[in-house]
Amino acid sequence: MKARIHITLKNGVLDPQGKAVEHALSTLGFGGVENVRQGKYIELELSESDPIKAETLAKEMCEKLLANMVIENYSVEIA
Repeated sequence: MKARIHITLKNGVLDPQGKAVEHALSTLGFGGVENVRQGKYIELELSESDPIKAETLAKEMCEKLLANMVIENYSVEIA
């Protein structure tokens, strides 16, 4: 079973990498781009066959390692 995890910074947390991307896009002529936020995408192949257990397992992984719960949010999609 595949788990797709999206990790983003919480609102109000400064995102210097997002600002750098925003500036670079502007420099390349892509005007009108504002408030760029950088995130992470992680895809895992899990041996668990029960989708509810797989989602629980992926959430535990996020809370213990993959996401910094102080400054990041995450969402999990099981496919």
